[in-house]
Amino acid sequence: MTLFRGYRRMAPAALLLLAVLAGCASPKYQAPVEDRSASRAGTHAPADASKPAAPVEAKPGTYIVKPGDTLMRISLETGQAWRDLAKWNNIDNPNVIEVGQVLRVVPPGTEPGVASAKPLAPTKVEAKPLDGSKPASAAASAASAGSAATASSSPQAAAKEPDDDIAWGWPAGGPVIGGFDESRSKGLSIGGKAGDPVYAAADGRVVYAGNTLRGYGNLIIVKHNANYLSAYAHNQTLLVKEDQTVRKGQKIAEMGASDSDKVQLHFEIRKQGKPLDPAKLLPPR
Repeated sequence: MTLFRGYRRMAPAALLLLAVLAGCASPKYQAPVEDRSASRAGTHAPADASKPAAPVEAKPGTYIVKPGDTLMRISLETGQAWRDLAKWNNIDNPNVIEVGQVLRVVPPGTEPGVASAKPLAPTKVEAKPLDGSKPASAAASAASAGSAATASSSPQAAAKEPDDDIAWGWPAGGPVIGGFDESRSKGLSIGGKAGDPVYAAADGRVVYAGNTLRGYGNLIIVKHNANYLSAYAHNQTLLVKEDQTVRKGQKIAEMGASDSDKVQLHFEIRKQGKPLDPAKLLPPR
């Protein structure tokens, strides 16, 4: 009995020793580990989370697609027809663009930001008397040259471009119920009743007529020249189609409340995609 009791006391220790020996004798296996080292071909080392990623900037004449963008919105923001954007970027489906995609937003062959060389005007040489006095014609030429130089140096003359010469007209007859604010409202809100006529503000070509641009409802965009376009939003009915030529004062839509809480016309004028205050361009009533 004494021997049996001693064996019972030693059994747990012996069993523990056997378990340790069995573990040492068995082969060792490791869980599979994915190799993410930078030395593997086609991979990059993980970015340092402590350093913010450098912002990607679009080069002149390009646009980088952001979350929520559509080709129609990019068209409005850049002042180009969406069909042109699709053609310049070989986009078969205008509804499929990717975040981070770089799009050309100027015609191929155009170098934005590069001033075109202008031929110099020929210099007019006139005879000058030996006594130093100027003939009347020379004096008149000098005066006209001086006035021309003064005019060209004025800010308004320098900013004037051929495409700026557009005779704008009011797109609707109702009162202005909302002014221009670049951060909140990129155009004028003009009140009226459902079905009131909406007119083209200037001659141009319809580059968009639809309702895929969120926040604008039934929308018409008219391109007037290389720099300017106008937009007519929240319409009840659209009366023109894309690629249709329109004349100033032509009825192109009927006022409504599509994607709006009240009947109104939201009217925008944009130059190269930048919203301008229409009240500064429209004639006084």
